[in-house]
Amino acid sequence: MVTKEEIMEALQPVIDPEIGMSVVDLGMIRKVEISGDEVEIKMVLTAPFCPLASFLTEQVRLATAAVPGVKKAKVTLLDEPWDPSWMKQGAGDEDRGSD
Repeated sequence: MVTKEEIMEALQPVIDPEIGMSVVDLGMIRKVEISGDEVEIKMVLTAPFCPLASFLTEQVRLATAAVPGVKKAKVTLLDEPWDPSWMKQGAGDEDRGSD
């Protein structure tokens, strides 16, 4: 059976094109629901009315569908605002340099 960890690992390379960071690191993936060989990803966008919403959700769907054992992948956009506090600790630090 597919695990949430496998799905999240598969989603790590999916980049929000406006911010240039992983949808996982940004905390955009709010829930992963697994029922047998079907997976539903519930996610939010970093900006309301994002012009790349359909592109981004399709990339998430394709990455999920590519996980071995997944027969059906669905992405649902939640109607809630993204919160920067959801970002993975340290996300984006590589751009800041170190002292």
